[in-house]
Amino acid sequence: MRIALAQLSASPDRAANLEKALAAMGRARESGADLIAFPEVILDRFFPQHPGDEKALALAEPIPGPTTEKIAARARELGLVTVFNAYELDERGRRFDSSPVFDADGRLLGVTRMIHITDYEGFHEQDYYHPGDNGVPVYQTRAGRIGVAICYDRHYPEVMRALGVGGAELVVIPQAGTVGEWPEGLYEAEVRTAAFQNGYFAAVANRVGEEANLHFSGESFVTDPEGRVIARGASLEEDLVLVDVDLSQCARSTARRLFWRDRRPELYRDWFHKP
Repeated sequence: MRIALAQLSASPDRAANLEKALAAMGRARESGADLIAFPEVILDRFFPQHPGDEKALALAEPIPGPTTEKIAARARELGLVTVFNAYELDERGRRFDSSPVFDADGRLLGVTRMIHITDYEGFHEQDYYHPGDNGVPVYQTRAGRIGVAICYDRHYPEVMRALGVGGAELVVIPQAGTVGEWPEGLYEAEVRTAAFQNGYFAAVANRVGEEANLHFSGESFVTDPEGRVIARGASLEEDLVLVDVDLSQCARSTARRLFWRDRRPELYRDWFHKP
């Protein structure tokens, strides 16, 4: 399977951003990709860096909705499994940081919602998002079994382990990571460790570009089930990252041969029941 990561910047023009995403899907398919993944909220400038922007709240739309229907149609046209990310408005008026997953025939397989919502300088996400309420689904796609951990959720071993327990062969991480946000090397190390501990491929699709006070770094990457980086995007500029993966490596990984065999799940419930 060939993976494509669309490392993109966003302008204030949502229609132009959508056209850029659709074009990236075309380039990915022309390059032989079976699956494409996009960064976090790539249709818009990164509005969570500003607290309480009422205009930004109006950007949310249903899934399926006008924008995601165009993504679905493009996925169907190209035969391309697509992991997108968008600002979702549900029927109860709640808003989520969401990743709809489309199979190669354009069917919406489901929507993963970011579960853990943070608030600190530059990332005032609690002003915009409700906590996700539909768990950590793993989707059977034409390309393989795909899970999604949206941005901040990757910091939670519980999420990354649940995706492994659910049988994910590839975990896609739509990301909005900035220059100097974390200690040198840690951003990459935690994803590599999760892939190694759980025996799956992990693919981080990061946005890029300067937006007000934030400078998104790019440097999207893919790790194999042993935690080795096998592809990396450009720093500070747009890129289409392509890499071939063999999902059968998951079954042969250290995690699934040893770590999974020796787990003691009967003990864990009591350990983690406490707040």
